[in-house]
Amino acid sequence: MVIELTGAPVNEADLENLVSRVFFKSLDLLGGLHKLAEYRTLTWLPSLARASFVIVLREEYLKTEEEIAEIVGLTKNTVRNILRADPQMALYKIEHMDELTKEEKQQLRVHTAGGIAKLAYKLVKEGQEAQVLLEFCATSGAQIAQVCEVPWAYAVLKRIKGTKYPVQSPADLKDKLAGVNIKGLDGAEVVEGLTYPIKSPAQLLHEIKEYLQMKGIE
Repeated sequence: MVIELTGAPVNEADLENLVSRVFFKSLDLLGGLHKLAEYRTLTWLPSLARASFVIVLREEYLKTEEEIAEIVGLTKNTVRNILRADPQMALYKIEHMDELTKEEKQQLRVHTAGGIAKLAYKLVKEGQEAQVLLEFCATSGAQIAQVCEVPWAYAVLKRIKGTKYPVQSPADLKDKLAGVNIKGLDGAEVVEGLTYPIKSPAQLLHEIKEYLQMKGIE
């Protein structure tokens, strides 16, 4: 399905994929669902989802306020408030959440959601995906590797669980992969030959495979 407006067409699948990544990264920045529940602000979730759509449509597809309002089902004024939100101010308010009254927390929805979504979009575009998605990819990848009988990949994904991305250097992986047998090579040795930064578990497996091929190991 393609949404046709005055600007460039927006592929709905691509849009929702990026919006979902921004939404989950926003949750990361807010401390996760557990923290939102602790603050009794789970009602922020719809605002956060809408803000993620707004930011992606503006930053990725250069849509106007009117077009965004039509797609997301918001008023033009609400879209404008989201786009004007200050990420740093939003983070400051989140960090001082304990000092806010219930009424103040409710009033934060639009501006805070917009600021957090802006920052989340920036981080996702820089390769810093939401940790919950990376953990899901690692778990799913491990299951696939096991089914496909790729023991080294399964062992690698199992060992790196909890790793923060992007990984900037071998030092972040050496201890975790030391002792892992990767086609006859020690994991600590292999990570020294990879290209960094590594932005996801999938990229890590790809880099290892490339390294093995360079070594003539199939």
